Amino acid sequence: MDTSVRITPSLTLKNPVLNASGTFAYGEEFSEIFDLSVLGGIVTKGLSLKPKKGNPTPRICETPCGLINAIGLENIGVDAFVEEKLPFLKQFGTPVFANFFGSSEDEYVLAAHSLDVEGISAVEMNVSCPNVKQGGIEFGKDPKVLFSLVSMVRRETGKTLLVKLSPMVTDIRQMALAAQEAGADAITCANTIPAMAIDETTWRPVLGNITGGLSGPAIKPVALKIVWDVHQCVQIPIIASGGITTYRDVVQFLLAGASAVEVGSASLRDPFCFTGIIQGISDYMKKYSLAAVTDLIGKLKTC
Repeated sequence: MDTSVRITPSLTLKNPVLNASGTFAYGEEFSEIFDLSVLGGIVTKGLSLKPKKGNPTPRICETPCGLINAIGLENIGVDAFVEEKLPFLKQFGTPVFANFFGSSEDEYVLAAHSLDVEGISAVEMNVSCPNVKQGGIEFGKDPKVLFSLVSMVRRETGKTLLVKLSPMVTDIRQMALAAQEAGADAITCANTIPAMAIDETTWRPVLGNITGGLSGPAIKPVALKIVWDVHQCVQIPIIASGGITTYRDVVQFLLAGASAVEVGSASLRDPFCFTGIIQGISDYMKKYSLAAVTDLIGKLKTC
């Protein structure tokens, strides 16, 4: 059985399961729990041009069927990542996807330039974080603005370029088409949904940032619809994200049109979920006599 998926002619993943940015840090802690080489790809936490301090604590809270985070994209910066963290990740022989963001066009371009180094297989532009005060999500709201930004970044990097979109737009298909036309190699959809939690005993917000981004199984039906919609209008691969906890979720997203998936919140509850999901996909393929996992992509039966 062939579980591999091709994202670009130069980038093929051994299986369609990646971790999601923001829940995996730089992979070091998870490497003590399971072998990172089993993953189809390793996605870093969001990186900015310079080190960034996150939001005030508390920054995460559990909700029914999910969690809300307001980390605020805290990170060590692209230069420190390349020097201090990338050598560790390279040892696993698994494609590294460097997620990055900026608060201006120049910051996006310079960050992409700094990440155009050996050992990084792809870069994932985050234009969709809902819990930062400025930048990021603003670039993901207007297709013309997004087209301009992606075009600039495309000229700056030879890496496989993914654009991670926000679900909080009128028509995500317009954003996906803008990214494709500007030179993106793939689309990641989608990011978390703005949310908040209130403590009725203190009459105060639970999160120090007041609001954050909702993830987990609660948003899976929304994410499935987004992937289906985007698949109808683009010709480039889609990386799905949102509420994936089992191999069944992966199969459903592939049927909707995704080529691969990112697992986030589930890994915080069960760090071993990746190996179980990957094995589950193989068992599913055997059960239904599928020679290749790509036989599932976009094969949803609607009539």
